[in-house]
Amino acid sequence: MNISEAAAESGVPAKTIRYYEDIGLVRPPRLANGYRVFGAAELAALAFIGRARSLGFSVEDCRTLLALEQGGTSHDVKVIAEEHLTRIAAKIAELEAMRGTLKALVSRCRGDDGADCPIMDDLRRPAHATHAA
Repeated sequence: MNISEAAAESGVPAKTIRYYEDIGLVRPPRLANGYRVFGAAELAALAFIGRARSLGFSVEDCRTLLALEQGGTSHDVKVIAEEHLTRIAAKIAELEAMRGTLKALVSRCRGDDGADCPIMDDLRRPAHATHAA
């Protein structure tokens, strides 16, 4: 199977497959003419990576998880998943804080034809300055 067929079968774009190959995440064998040949093992790896990435796992997490698939324990996998869950919780907290700040700014903005705008005032502040809540 060629890269286009592998992309269609796995749901991973060909450009992404090439990137994964460049960084050594997948290693499809090549024919004498240089064309990649994707078999069942490569398709399974691509599907695995695609699903893991859709859950937000990093490329390095995927690399580790693929290695664990060959001889790790569920404990090892759970540790990686728990670490990822912690990162997701931190991102959610950050997004909730952003939402709160923006919600407060929007509620203070009259949205009329005037030039006074609390949203613009806040955006002019340095990024490290405390935002209105």
